[in-house]
Amino acid sequence: MPDIQPASASALSLRGLTRRFGATVAVAGIDLEIPSGSFYGVVGPNGAGKTTALSMATGLLEPDAGAVIVHGVDLWADPERAKPMLGVLPDGLHTFDRLTGAELISYAGLLRGLPREVVRERRDDLLAALDLRQAGSTLVTDYSAGMTKKIGLACALVHAPRVLVLDEPFEAVDPVSAGAIRRILISFVESGGTVVMSSHVMALVERLCDHVAVVGSGRILADGTLEQVRAGVDLEERFVGLVGDVEDGRDLAWLRQS
Repeated sequence: MPDIQPASASALSLRGLTRRFGATVAVAGIDLEIPSGSFYGVVGPNGAGKTTALSMATGLLEPDAGAVIVHGVDLWADPERAKPMLGVLPDGLHTFDRLTGAELISYAGLLRGLPREVVRERRDDLLAALDLRQAGSTLVTDYSAGMTKKIGLACALVHAPRVLVLDEPFEAVDPVSAGAIRRILISFVESGGTVVMSSHVMALVERLCDHVAVVGSGRILADGTLEQVRAGVDLEERFVGLVGDVEDGRDLAWLRQS
């Protein structure tokens, strides 16, 4: 079970996170304080550094510089205490897809040190809540993209973490399943948990999130409450104003049919 830490104003603190890939600076000194109990959206264009930053924030990628603090525990200095407090849904990370859905959730729970009977109960609850009961005995390799996303979320939830970090959790998910995921995440936040979610869908972020950060070129361009970041306009308009519109807006006249 997670080593419960004293209550902290920040569930997740990113301090000076930096990461290079060769000559490319993917993340250039990100500082971010994510309040405990918040539903926090991270938005940015493709290649902005969102996934790299979230990977460093969850222990999947070591930063070149900087620190990550999870409820007062330094993730990279003391991972055995910090990582059990995190539930992670990475984007595009290969999983053990030769297991069935039920087996994959069970495996995730046992890796976290949960008793088998607890794993069994939580596995069945998660399969039902995410509408995966019929797919529980199917190999994950045969899942659709949306089902794979849902089984990944179940694995992130099985140990009842304090902070969920989700990279594009609604991508390729059908509207009915998306509704179930929203209900689970909202209930998690209402119970005192913290959700950090990246997304390209501004309307979804506005609907769910109470805080948001806009990332561009590996830096934080704006962060704060949703109302502070929107600054009186809708989030998509504010986003485009911060990161810039497409530079070459040429007229593709050759596509016209008449």
